[in-house]
Amino acid sequence: MTDEDKTPEPNGQEADAEAQDATEPKDALKPAEDRDAAALAEGELDEEEGEEEEVEFDLEAQVEEFRRQIEEEPENAVHHYNLGEALSELGQQEEALDEFARALELDVDHEYSAIVHFARGELYFQKTISGIQGTVVRSSVGLHSAHKAGASITDVNDDDYIGPIAEFEAAIRHMNTLKADEDIAEFLRKSVPQRISDTYYKWASDLIDKSRQIHHYGDEIKDVRTALKYLRKTLEIDPNHSQANLMVKYAKKMLQEGWKAYDEYGFEAKSIQGQG
Repeated sequence: MTDEDKTPEPNGQEADAEAQDATEPKDALKPAEDRDAAALAEGELDEEEGEEEEVEFDLEAQVEEFRRQIEEEPENAVHHYNLGEALSELGQQEEALDEFARALELDVDHEYSAIVHFARGELYFQKTISGIQGTVVRSSVGLHSAHKAGASITDVNDDDYIGPIAEFEAAIRHMNTLKADEDIAEFLRKSVPQRISDTYYKWASDLIDKSRQIHHYGDEIKDVRTALKYLRKTLEIDPNHSQANLMVKYAKKMLQEGWKAYDEYGFEAKSIQGQG
């Protein structure tokens, strides 16, 4: 397998990768909107009519192309990575994870493992912020809250946050062996720590929201203390994280003064005593 064969292809480029200039950077990690723009860049401007020809990008056709490439070169890790990225954009997360896992198995020299681990971490992170974990009332850091059925986190599963953090940390470990365009390497150097910071912040936010539900479960103080620990981890990575800085202040105030939670009718449902 040549280096050129193994270079990751962005999801938004034409299926016939061989037609691309080998010197052109193949940025597999561009945001989806940037990849779409790149695909549209193929449109030609009719100078006489002043209209740009529209080029429609067919992601499903791209998936089929990657599957064809895998049939021809089943041991090529990059083909599996590219297929995983395309499947993830189609919302087929489990299949995407399977392809990423296969890519890691085949990437014995860890030339692309940083990219694949980042992609896996992104999928796990998106799962974590979906559903109730992504729609909780952002004002939950206040000292008083009213119960809103269906809008309060009642449980926090640590594995939901450990998973993406572990993938992002693996991406960092494999940066030294990364074989990719410098733009991709720079993207990872900036994005991976920020994603770890985001995950710790989300973990803390969810624990605080859990502590404010109307059900009295006995570990409210413990959860806020744990949240404060994760907020500090967030700030170790990103000292200017404004939301984390604000939530640290509220978490400390909650621990010192205690807090109350009210049901949907405005009646006090529970009261947590502060620690002074």
